[in-house]
Amino acid sequence: MIAKDIPLSLYVHIPWCEKKCPYCDFNSHILLKSIPEKDYVVSLFKDIDEDKNLTSGRKIKTIFFGGGTPSLFSASSIEKIIEYVDKSFGIDSNAEITLESNPSSSEKEKFKNFLKAGVNRISIGAQSFNDSHLEKLGRLHKGEDAISAVKAAKSAGFKNINIDLMHGLPQQSVNEAKNDLTIGINLGINHISWYQLTIEPNTEFYSRPPALPCTDELAEIYDSGMTLLAKQDFKQYEVSAFTNNGKMSLHNLNYWSFGDYIGIGAGAHGKITLPNNQIIRTKKIKMPEKYMTKPQFRNPSKPIFISELATEFMMNALRLKNGVPIDYFEKRTGCTYEEIEQKLLDLQSQGLIALDKKRLQTSEFGYRFLNSILEKF
Repeated sequence: MIAKDIPLSLYVHIPWCEKKCPYCDFNSHILLKSIPEKDYVVSLFKDIDEDKNLTSGRKIKTIFFGGGTPSLFSASSIEKIIEYVDKSFGIDSNAEITLESNPSSSEKEKFKNFLKAGVNRISIGAQSFNDSHLEKLGRLHKGEDAISAVKAAKSAGFKNINIDLMHGLPQQSVNEAKNDLTIGINLGINHISWYQLTIEPNTEFYSRPPALPCTDELAEIYDSGMTLLAKQDFKQYEVSAFTNNGKMSLHNLNYWSFGDYIGIGAGAHGKITLPNNQIIRTKKIKMPEKYMTKPQFRNPSKPIFISELATEFMMNALRLKNGVPIDYFEKRTGCTYEEIEQKLLDLQSQGLIALDKKRLQTSEFGYRFLNSILEKF
């Protein structure tokens, strides 16, 4: 394993939202006054300076502005951040730069400015196009707002657009779930993230659980949706990710293939291979106010112990439908293939792993039982 050969991404966390959704367990905070945008950008610059010495001189391959609601920031601030990243690390000439946008904070002019600022991929948090379901999810926008946001992004010149859609929503029928997908597909975008609503701790839904579809209904929604996506040539390449023209999320691909990533911003996480080949996790101060006033941004870094590396690697790599090159395990963990060989052979004998000399991936059958496979590591 050579640290400088491992691809490096950057995640930028913008922690403010207009409203906290009842299902959200991300580090997001309701916007009570105006965003302290300038002060936060200055803090991001200092955060970058603090992490710069960890990266072995590698250029940034992808950038992802997540939140919260990054589209609440001005395009000029986004541009300044991108410029500072380029100055500090260098950004690959073909870098994918994604910005998350909520339909309630989307407008055509803003999309044009984001594109000029250097963003080349937009991810729109539609979640549903059904007004009743959006209301139950605590969303501020209507279905028509989400449709307008996608059209505005396309009109502004974005060629790489993702929409987030959820299924298994409170009292959602099979036809309603399929209709959300149909509307999304008909908008002519190239990427859909379609994932099931889960009830997470420390959320409003966890305290007051809504009535969700039963297990059989969830299975029918999933099977019907998968059939629809396949018929429309949306190919699944990860558990919840689908594309119809090969426009996969390069940023997420780097996560799933156990690449490195810097996390800057309040509560952001990172995973970095140091020049001595030790792999560490970083985590920034969570509360925005403290993040902007503390002299240091990082909580103490934590090493990923050798005993944990196989599990960490498999939890990411096997999410990919086609897996990863088999030599990634040694190149990105520093462990030897012999350490996992017997477990893989056992899983192969059960028909769960499709093992060959070039790739590490589940079988078609095994992909349906991913959690059971991961338990073996």
